[in-house]
Amino acid sequence: LSMGNLETGIATDIIKGIGEGCKEADCALIGGETAEMPGFYKQNEYDLAGFVVGLVDNNKIIDGSDIRVGHRLIGIPSSGLHSNGFSLVRKICFDILKLEVDTFISEFDQTIGEELLTPTRIYSKTVQLLIRDLPIHGLAHITGGGIEENIIRIIPKACNILMHRGSWDIPPVFNFLQQAGKVSDKEMMRTFNNGIGMIAVVPEDAVSDVLGRLSAMKEHSFAIGEVVRRESDTRVAWTDSDGTC
Repeated sequence: LSMGNLETGIATDIIKGIGEGCKEADCALIGGETAEMPGFYKQNEYDLAGFVVGLVDNNKIIDGSDIRVGHRLIGIPSSGLHSNGFSLVRKICFDILKLEVDTFISEFDQTIGEELLTPTRIYSKTVQLLIRDLPIHGLAHITGGGIEENIIRIIPKACNILMHRGSWDIPPVFNFLQQAGKVSDKEMMRTFNNGIGMIAVVPEDAVSDVLGRLSAMKEHSFAIGEVVRRESDTRVAWTDSDGTC
């Protein structure tokens, strides 16, 4: 944590938030450092950086190598923007729409600032309960690059993905940004998570068990796509409910 002069109130709030995140992730906060750099930072400005180290047994690594044609994609919802695409978000909200951070937006039932700063979900506990005894062959955290760029990272080269458009609920913030900024569907999918924060790849015969486990955890989830044989260089294709692409 770096700032011009240590401001106790700000530092306390930051550390409290980090502690809450660690509890949610079921991990320990084992160290940290604070740097005061007068003249480098303006008042109320600060930089924050952190990282997490995890351990896993070699025989339990989930690297996508067991993914096969016919496997299904289960999507777990995001809480909102998840800290991605903010260059475009700022342009739309503050340059085009001329909003203030405290402007109330009825679609969100809160201010634009509160909506944009909704904390990113931490999926650690959810994932741990899934991989404990269910056949989870791939996991994709949907961050910068959206669904298409992140799901491809875990899919074998012999496979492609067929996504089912309309198979999950898209939070209002994404429709708001797309309409206000006149953003194309392609750009939306390349920039934002569009409501899906984590994708699990599972065998077809395990779909009901995975969805059931998530439901028992009070977790919404959706069957959003499938793994298909690679017959083109279009790694991710989209289909509507009527089968049209």
